[in-house]
Amino acid sequence: MQQVMAKISLGRIRKNARLLRARAGVPLLAVVKDDAYGHGAAAVAHALHGIAAGFCVATVREGASLRIAGIREDILVLAPPLDKEDALRLRAYELTGTVSSPRSLRLAAEAGFLCHLAVNTGMNRYGVPPAQAGRQARRARALGVSLTGMYSHLWAPAEEAVRRQQLALFRRAAEEMRAVFPRALCHLAATGGILAGREYCLDAVRPGIGLYGYLPAGFEGMLPVQPAARIYAPVSHVCARVGEGAGYQRAEKGSRFYTLRLGYGDGFFRADGRGGVLCMDARVCAGGARIGERRLVLNDFTRYAREHGTTEYEVLLRTLQGTEKEYDG
Repeated sequence: MQQVMAKISLGRIRKNARLLRARAGVPLLAVVKDDAYGHGAAAVAHALHGIAAGFCVATVREGASLRIAGIREDILVLAPPLDKEDALRLRAYELTGTVSSPRSLRLAAEAGFLCHLAVNTGMNRYGVPPAQAGRQARRARALGVSLTGMYSHLWAPAEEAVRRQQLALFRRAAEEMRAVFPRALCHLAATGGILAGREYCLDAVRPGIGLYGYLPAGFEGMLPVQPAARIYAPVSHVCARVGEGAGYQRAEKGSRFYTLRLGYGDGFFRADGRGGVLCMDARVCAGGARIGERRLVLNDFTRYAREHGTTEYEVLLRTLQGTEKEYDG
């Protein structure tokens, strides 16, 4: 097989989820957006049955895909609906939508889907201003919209002063919201918030990166999560050295070369620095190998991210999406 292969340990994902849930002490809404950070959303969601109380995705399409795959737990779509089609699909697939503006509230009223109110406590990504939470809740009730929850997001969970300010804003908004919808589920913490302390965990938590074995900056080593993914590439060619090149660069050493069927077209950085020279769909390496064998090319996503000045989040998505998946555990 020519395809790059990712081996995913569902057992590790389950173990990570249990660790995070125990640390939080409240129900867990597992974030499986962007195909579960590249790990495979349907497979991860099925693996977390009985552990996660629900799931969070980015778009209506992602939520619909999980329903088609047989996921029956609550699914929260984090991006607000943009048009009537989004709103009708939220209802048709029994997804929970996000209300973040008067426009999305009108769409919820027209289509009749359940929703959570997003509150902007400082990230400025989605959400109504905290001071408007009560007003929007009252307007929702007048329009016949059922707000079953409210949430926000910590933009710098490792900075105590920042996260405390956000928590205070969110708590005040939650009080106003619950004056109208007393049973609304209030949630603020993702992985970093869970590790910051139980005061941030509220009614539920939404871990993402921690499920897959990595912790946000500032929380390294605080929980023994284990990485779930390893990436392998097939050896597609071997040869004796001819001339001075290795891919599009000058060869520095080696009398023999082998080619891995992996390149920057598979999401790896061209300035890869991992024992080979990357072309779009091939990596030329010095040394011997056997055609058809699979070589481990990436299992330390933290190190690879640091080498390229980015985060595990980006590297997981770049390199895992589009790979063939093999699951164990």
